[in-house]
Amino acid sequence: MLRTNPTFLQFIQNLFVSNQHHEAFALRTWPKGSLLLKQGTAAVRVSVIREGITKCYFSEENGKDFIIEFLSEGEILGDLEAIRNNVCLCNVEALTDVQVYSINIDYFRTLLQKDLMLNQLLLHALAGRVINTSQRSSLQQLYTVDHAVKRLLELQTRQQLDFSKEDMAAYLGITLRSLNRALKHLSEQE
Repeated sequence: MLRTNPTFLQFIQNLFVSNQHHEAFALRTWPKGSLLLKQGTAAVRVSVIREGITKCYFSEENGKDFIIEFLSEGEILGDLEAIRNNVCLCNVEALTDVQVYSINIDYFRTLLQKDLMLNQLLLHALAGRVINTSQRSSLQQLYTVDHAVKRLLELQTRQQLDFSKEDMAAYLGITLRSLNRALKHLSEQE
């Protein structure tokens, strides 16, 4: 539910220290509620979350949002856009104050050409995303809404997180009404 990548964060922190005077590599802070990436706009930087929590989501034409993932320390943003030279695939919003290592896209591409370790860590992160997305997709297709809500509540408790009902519904890909119905059903079972 809350994705982190401490290995990637450590690598980027070390890279930042060795490049801290490079104007294309900076430490930035985003206040709660701000958009780090906006769906459909050109990306100008790649960011690695140093601290804080974000939500990554699609805004659909029908006005509904679908949360892909909640991201935190060490997760990379804007990498696909930099690699493929595309506009931002989705929105990334700060749920708390967020501090990121911000890397200009051209500099990021240069680093990709020169740094084998960066490539290996990025490939590992991308493979992890594919695995997580596949597992989550299969769970949502194969189990009931009640089961998915119960699992989500357990994850929130275990990770000591508190998300709004709207975010929970958007993460599960269900309506707020369906979420409330499932929550009521679960509370009646207890």
